[in-house]
Amino acid sequence: MASLSNATARMDIDEAAIDEGLYSRQLYVLGHEAMKRMATSNVLIVGLQGLGVEIAKNLALAGVKSVTLYDPEPVAIQDLGTQFFLREDDVGKPRAECTARRLAELNAYVPVRNLGGSAGQEITVDLIEGFQAVVLCGASLKKQLEINDWTHANGVHFISAETRGLFASVFNDFGANFTCVDPTGEQPLSGMIVSVDQDAEALVTCIDETRHGLEDGDFVTFREVQGMTELNACEPRKITVKGPYTFTIGDTSNLGAYKAGGIFTQVKMPKIIPFKSLRESLKEPEFFITDFAKFDRPATLHAGFQALSGFREENGRLPRARNAEDASKLVAAAQAISSDADAKTLEELSFQATGDVSPIVAVTGGFVAQEVLKAVSSKFHPMVQHMYLDSLESIPSALPTEQECQPSGSRYDGQVAVFGRTFQEKLANHRQFLVGSGAIGCEMLKNWSMMGLASGPKGVIHVTDLDTIEKSNLNRQFLFRAKDLGKFKAEVAAAAVSEMNPDLSGKILAKQEPVGPETEHVYGDAFFADIDGVTNALDNVKARLYMDTRCVFYEKPLLESGTLGTKGNTQVVIPHLTESYGSSQDPPEKETPSCTVKNFPNAIQHTIEWSRQTFDGLFVKPPSAVNAYLSDPNYLENTMKYSGQQREQIEQLVSFLATNKPLTVEECIVWARLQFEEKFNNDIQQLLFSLPKDAVTSTGQPFWSGPKRAPDALTFNPDDPTHLGFVIAAANLHAYNYGLKGENDPNVVRKVVQNVSVPEFTPRSGVKVQVNENEPVAPAGQSVDGEQQDELKTLVSQLPAPSSLAGYRLNPVEFEKDDDTNHHIDFITAASNLRASNYDIPVADRHTTKQIAGKIIPAIATTTSLVTGLVCLELYKIIDGKSKLDDYKNGFVNLALPFFGFSEPIAAAKSKYGSTEWTLWDRFVLEGDPTLQEFVGWFKEKHNLEISMVSQGVSMLWSSFVGKKKSEERLPMKFSKLVEHVSKKPIAPHVKHFLVEVMASDEEGEDVEVPFIVVKV
Repeated sequence: MASLSNATARMDIDEAAIDEGLYSRQLYVLGHEAMKRMATSNVLIVGLQGLGVEIAKNLALAGVKSVTLYDPEPVAIQDLGTQFFLREDDVGKPRAECTARRLAELNAYVPVRNLGGSAGQEITVDLIEGFQAVVLCGASLKKQLEINDWTHANGVHFISAETRGLFASVFNDFGANFTCVDPTGEQPLSGMIVSVDQDAEALVTCIDETRHGLEDGDFVTFREVQGMTELNACEPRKITVKGPYTFTIGDTSNLGAYKAGGIFTQVKMPKIIPFKSLRESLKEPEFFITDFAKFDRPATLHAGFQALSGFREENGRLPRARNAEDASKLVAAAQAISSDADAKTLEELSFQATGDVSPIVAVTGGFVAQEVLKAVSSKFHPMVQHMYLDSLESIPSALPTEQECQPSGSRYDGQVAVFGRTFQEKLANHRQFLVGSGAIGCEMLKNWSMMGLASGPKGVIHVTDLDTIEKSNLNRQFLFRAKDLGKFKAEVAAAAVSEMNPDLSGKILAKQEPVGPETEHVYGDAFFADIDGVTNALDNVKARLYMDTRCVFYEKPLLESGTLGTKGNTQVVIPHLTESYGSSQDPPEKETPSCTVKNFPNAIQHTIEWSRQTFDGLFVKPPSAVNAYLSDPNYLENTMKYSGQQREQIEQLVSFLATNKPLTVEECIVWARLQFEEKFNNDIQQLLFSLPKDAVTSTGQPFWSGPKRAPDALTFNPDDPTHLGFVIAAANLHAYNYGLKGENDPNVVRKVVQNVSVPEFTPRSGVKVQVNENEPVAPAGQSVDGEQQDELKTLVSQLPAPSSLAGYRLNPVEFEKDDDTNHHIDFITAASNLRASNYDIPVADRHTTKQIAGKIIPAIATTTSLVTGLVCLELYKIIDGKSKLDDYKNGFVNLALPFFGFSEPIAAAKSKYGSTEWTLWDRFVLEGDPTLQEFVGWFKEKHNLEISMVSQGVSMLWSSFVGKKKSEERLPMKFSKLVEHVSKKPIAPHVKHFLVEVMASDEEGEDVEVPFIVVKV
C-alpha cells in the first residue's frame, strides 16, 4: 500500500492552500478547525463507477489529506455514462488507474493514490488499515458486512453506498460513540437582555427589537450583566423557551439581584451519537427520511437492496432491465425479508438495477461526500443510519419496453436501461440555455454531458457567462484548472465537457454576453424560438428575476436553483402549470438603522458596515469628486446650488487638492495617523460631549442603556498591531489615490507616526445627534443663505483652477475583497475592530470581516453537486413533457442537519375579469402593428373592456384625459410610430413587439386587471 505518512508537512501545505484563497468560500461553511481536522484524514474509496468518482471529486475539492482509490476492474463502455474522468480510450484499462491521474489535477494539495490490485480481486481488511474513513460503492452486502465488522471494531468511519437507476442507498457507521462538535454549523445566537429574575426558575427577558431565536435545550452563557454578576462567563446554562423574547435558565435565587445590561450568547455543545454496526442495523434499522410523501418507501427499499445483493450473489449478475421474470424473483426475495414491502416499488428496483443515471449519482455522491467530511471533521450532524431515496417520478410517462432497454455497446447504456432508447433520442435532440457557468453551471454541464443532453443532430446547449476564472473558483468549479486562470468560464467549461463526451463537440455554444435588457438583440425572439428551455446557474436575484420574466414571456420552462453553504434549493417553473420564480420572493433583508451604524453600534456587523462606509468615504468618493471637479465645468455650480452636504464636499475637495495633497508616502502616513485620531478619538469625544454617559431620556431613564452602548475614545498606541495596521492600510490606500508608492514596513510607519503632531481636540456645542431612525436628518434641497454662500465662496477660492491641473486625475479605489495585497480588507478589518473597541464589542478576525464586508456567499462543492442532480431529475420530466403539477418537485436541502424536503410546485395563481380566468402565462396578442384606435377598439369589441390609459415601458402613450387635440393626433397613429413619437427614440431593429400596460374597466365601470399585452409590429 502507498505510504500515508508526512502528516506535519501536509498540515503546512493545507495552511498554504488556505492562505492562497483556494478554500475561501468553503472556509465560511466549515471553519478553520474543521478544515484542519480534514487535512489530517486519509480517505479510501472502493468502487469507481460514477458514484465513487463523484464522492472522490468532492473530497478532493474539499481538501482532505489524501484520497486513495481501489478499483482494479476494467473500464466498460457504459462506465462513460456517469464516470466523468474516463475517456473512450480508457475502455479495458483498470478504473482506478485511469481515474487517479485526472482526479489528482483537481487539487494540488490533495494527493491521490491508487491501491492497485488485479481484476476480480475484492478489497480486503488488510488493505484498509491507516485510513480514517472507508467508503464502499456498489459492494455486495457480504463484503459490506466483512469490512464494517472490522471498521466498527477499530474506530474507522465507514460508509457504504450504491445507486441503481433512479434508486440510491447509503449506510453510515461512525462508531459507537461519535462526537459531533457542531451539529448545525449555524452562527451562535446572541442578544441583549433587560431583566433576569432572582428565582428558582429564573426568567430572562430580552430587548424587544429582535427575537432571541433559541430553542428548548439550547445552552447559553452571559457577559456584561450588572448586579447578577455571577452569570458573567458562567458555565453554560440549559434554557427552556417561554416566548419569542423570554427563556428560563434554572436557579438564580442565590445570586445577586439583577440591575441592568447583559448579553446572552448561545453555546454550541458537543453531541455524542451512537452508531450500530451494519450487522446490527440490518435487523433494527433507523431510517433517515428524504421525502415525507414516501414515508413507507425506506422499509421497502431496505428489504429490496438486501434482496438485490442476494440476487447478484446467486446469479452472478443483476436483474435484467425491464425483465418480468427477474423482477418476480427479486420481489419474492424481498418480501421474504419484509412481508410489507411494496411489490410495485420492488419491481421497479429490479427493472432499473443495471441502470446508472448521472443525476442520481450526483445527488448521492454529494450527500455521501458531505457525510465523509462530517466523519473526519466532526462538523455537522451525520445521517443516522440508513438513507434510501428514489426519483420514480422521473420515469417517462410511456414506460419503455424490455427491448428498448437492452444494451447496445453505447456510453449511454446505463441510462437507456432506465429510460429506454426512445427517450434517449429525446434527450439527445433537446435544446437548452444555461445561464451561468460557475459552480452550479459546471456541475450542470458535467451532468448533461454524461446524460448525452443535446448530443443528437438537433441538439444544442447555449451557455453564457461574462466572468473569468479566479483562484477561489478552483475549489468548487471543478471543470477549471490552475492553467485556466484568467480565461472566460463559459469557453473553458464548454471545452472541458466536450472532452468528457465527444458527442457534444460543436454542440455547446459559449457566449460572454450577460442576460439583460441591453442584450435582447442577442437573446431575442429568434433565440428563444430556437430553444426548449432555460436553466439558471446565477448568483444574484436581479438576473434570476429577469430570466424568469423572459421565460414567462416566451413560455419556456425554467429550472432554478441556488446554494448557501450546506443549504440548497431547487424550483421548477412550467408554462401554464406552475407559478414563476418571481411570483413569490423572500422578504428583503432587514437593514440596520443608519443611526445605529453611525453612533450606536452594539454588534460587530454594525462596525463592519461602518468601516465599509468609511472606506468609500475616504478612498472612493473624494477622488471621484476631485475628478468630477476637474472634468465637469458645472460641478461646483451644481454642488453649491443646494444645501445639505455641499460644505463637506467642498471642504473635501480643498483638502484633497490643496491643503492636504500629499507628495510623499510619509505625508500619507501622517494623514492616516490623523484619520485615526478623528475617527476613534475626536468623534467619540464629540458624541460623549453631546450625550454624556450620565445622560437621561425624557422619561428619566439612562440614555446609555439597552442596545445603546456608551463608547470610550481610543488613545493611539504605535505598538498595538490593530492601531498600526489601520495606519498602514489607510496610508497605502491614500497613496494609491495619488499614484504614490506605498509603504508596508511597520518599522518605517511606526517611526513616522511617533513624530506626528496631533492637534488638541475641543468638542463643539450644539452638535445634533440623530438618536433614532425616525428623527429627521439635515434637510437637502434648500437654498443656502447669504452668509453660507460667503463661507462656501471662501472655501472655493482655495481650490486650484481645473485648467491649472490639465490631465491630472486621482485614482478612486475599486473595492476588491479577494486581493490580499491591496489593503482593502486590511483597512476594513482594522477600522471595524477599532470601532468595536470604542464600544467594547468583541472584535472579529479578518476572515469573518471579509465575509460580511464582501457579502461573500459560503459555498461547498458537495451541496452544489447534490442540488444540480436534483435539477437534472426535473429536466428529465420536462423533456418527457409531463403535464401534471404533482409530477414535479421543488427541493430544499440542508446537508448540515441533514434535511431533505420536497414539495409540489405552487400552481399559477388565477385572476379573473368578467367570466374569464387567467394566469401569468396568459396574454393578449395584437398582430400587425395596429393603430392606437384599433388597439382600444379591439378590447371593446373582443372583451367588452373600456381602456382609459395605455403605456409602454416608462412612456404613457395615451389616456382618456390627455385632451382632445392629443387624442386626435395619437389615435390614428400606428403603434410603432406612437412609441417613437412619445419616447422620442427610434425603435431598435431587433424589436419586433412591445409589452403594453393598460388601465381597463368592465361594463359596470369597475377597474379590472388583465393579462399582459403584446403588440407585434
